[in-house]
Amino acid sequence: MEIVVDSDRCTGHGRCYTLAPDVYEPDDDGYCQEQVAPVPLELKDRALLGAANCPEDAITVTGDD
Repeated sequence: MEIVVDSDRCTGHGRCYTLAPDVYEPDDDGYCQEQVAPVPLELKDRALLGAANCPEDAITVTGDD
């Protein structure tokens, strides 16, 4: 499973890394970046939670494994 963060859409709300710090983390400016790549299957729910709570829909989670 892969995570793609659209840096042009991310405005740094931080919901992704607040809700799923084991998958997402802030960069030096507070914008989202993926912490683990590829995402292990056991973190799938966390990855989807962070993506679903992005107000700009800047995060895409692809693949099943």
